Amino acid sequence: MNLVYADEQGNLYDHPDWTALGRSGDMVVELMDEELIPLPEGATLVGLPHTRPIGIDASGNMRPLPGDVQAVGALLPQGFTRLAIPGYMKTDKTQKLPLFGYSAVVWKDGGFYVAAHATDDPERWNPDNCDRGDVNTGVERLLAKYPENRLYKHLSHCALGYECLTSSNTFLQRWEGAVPVSYSCNAGCFGCISEQPDDSGFPAPQTRMNFKPTVDEVVEVMMEHLNSPESIISFGQGCEGEPSTQAKIIVEAMRIVRSRTDMGYININTNAGLTDHMRAIVDAGLDLMRVSTISALDDHYNAYYKPRAYTLANVEKSLRYASDKGVYTSINYLIFPGVTDREEEMEAMIGFVKRTGLRLIQMRNLNIDPESYLELIPKAKGEIYGMKQMLEIFKEELPDVVIGSYTHVPPAPRK
Repeated sequence: MNLVYADEQGNLYDHPDWTALGRSGDMVVELMDEELIPLPEGATLVGLPHTRPIGIDASGNMRPLPGDVQAVGALLPQGFTRLAIPGYMKTDKTQKLPLFGYSAVVWKDGGFYVAAHATDDPERWNPDNCDRGDVNTGVERLLAKYPENRLYKHLSHCALGYECLTSSNTFLQRWEGAVPVSYSCNAGCFGCISEQPDDSGFPAPQTRMNFKPTVDEVVEVMMEHLNSPESIISFGQGCEGEPSTQAKIIVEAMRIVRSRTDMGYININTNAGLTDHMRAIVDAGLDLMRVSTISALDDHYNAYYKPRAYTLANVEKSLRYASDKGVYTSINYLIFPGVTDREEEMEAMIGFVKRTGLRLIQMRNLNIDPESYLELIPKAKGEIYGMKQMLEIFKEELPDVVIGSYTHVPPAPRK
């Protein structure tokens, strides 16, 4: 498995005499054949600025590749869980990598391979299956139909500018679509992709919405999208804060929509910290709830999310309440090789899943600068098992829980 690197112009090369390595946390590790799969459709290869790749040279020595070169990583489409991050060292430790989830990549058997596992069916979230011309047509049609609806104007930027698949689905009127509602948040996530403090050093890759939508605007988006039995409309997007801070708008919109149609599913992507707000949203007819978490350990959770006026115990209460009311519950599990696969992390998460009645774990590769993240969180206390073994342990310990990568339509009829 040859080391892959990029020059200053962004050209990719493989080195015939150097063996590629990966990283698990802050440890440089060898990559095993069983951890590698061909580069998936929809993946993107990128250079890691201010880095040099680390590999094993022809003499068997582990060292950085000399020259003006960059390490290379793969950005995986949804449906694939990374098993290792690229093996690299920073040439300037003051520089932080852009907020993406970098996976180790090698050249093997005449093609690119990545350290990853296919966790879900990637078809619906493969960017190649999203026709940009059709998206443009959908944007023009819905903007013309609802010229005063600020949500459609906002989502058109997400769909056309960022090529966000969820917002694109809104204009294609298929699968899971977006209905953002909140410009504020009750957490200060270290790796927030829509809003960063000026001194964070992280460039936020998205712009957060800056207005409060009306109930009518929300209802229009919801009614347009809920057009088939399997359609999903989702509060809580990467371009907004915490949706439950706008619970009053959500509850009123949901009640109006459900008085007009029982088609499709209403989902919320949330941190679930505002338990009273979450109960009101559940009682208004919520079908699906996906809760974002990075750990079931308080010190790790608090270090990353920096929750304001809520605790991990509130999150657990919200999930338990929703599950007891028949909502199909899942977690958006932000995972990182060398952290999520720690012994103490796995034990805590397995207990959390069992207590809350979760039905689905959505494995999501954490978009973060690795060094900054590892400096932020507690050090490992137990054995580090490796991501592939972690997935196997979860499947064994939680046989009734689906391990996937994105929101699923429940297998049983809605309540």
